[in-house]
Amino acid sequence: MALEEYAAKRSFAKTPEPPPGKVASKGGANYFCVQRHDATRLHYDFRLEIDGVLKSWAIPKGPTLDPGVRHFAAHVEDHPIEYGGFEGNIPAGNYGAGSVMLWDRGTFELLGEARGAEQLARGDLKFRLHGEKLKGDFAIVHMKGRGKGNEWLLIKKRDEFAQPGWDVEAHAYSVLSGRTQEEIARELPARESKRKTAGATDRVWESSRPARKRAAKSASAAAAAKAAPKKKVGSIRAR
Repeated sequence: MALEEYAAKRSFAKTPEPPPGKVASKGGANYFCVQRHDATRLHYDFRLEIDGVLKSWAIPKGPTLDPGVRHFAAHVEDHPIEYGGFEGNIPAGNYGAGSVMLWDRGTFELLGEARGAEQLARGDLKFRLHGEKLKGDFAIVHMKGRGKGNEWLLIKKRDEFAQPGWDVEAHAYSVLSGRTQEEIARELPARESKRKTAGATDRVWESSRPARKRAAKSASAAAAAKAAPKKKVGSIRAR
């Protein structure tokens, strides 16, 4: 799939999505990202940088660290490398209208001797993810002879990062801004220090730890302090 299909589906005067531009690798290694996309139906877009574009699959149930399940992944059009940093809102009336969260990002390495394009051509791509949420060995396998021909399965391999029963929705916050899907849809600011981000009208969260966890910790500390008995001057010590 070429970037012409990506461009043909979008009017870049009406959507903040980045147009195809100069191809540039993210940080000198194979980049991957997952975007949580609340369009007509909520789904996750899984993207791997191969041969200068982001090879992309739409995964209704999202990726998983549970090796006991296999999630359906529909192969969709290639996206430009620039799309790997996109988070924001696609306006109504445009293709894929809805809010887009940068759910995970990182690098990956191919497993085996064959190049990525070769593995895709044979319908069995194996790789190791180094993300903020997703880690370890995976495979994405073509379900040949099925439906429209774009049906694949995303499979987590059994390794030290495997977690049976892992729930993708328990991690529904942005690695870019710390925001929830609703906060992105409402165009609320990022949760921490801010800097301008390409392809979006909002801001970037730069803390190394999710705001949700910090907020929960602060709330717990405040509750504990409130519940603790206050010391009185000159009171008798209990025995």
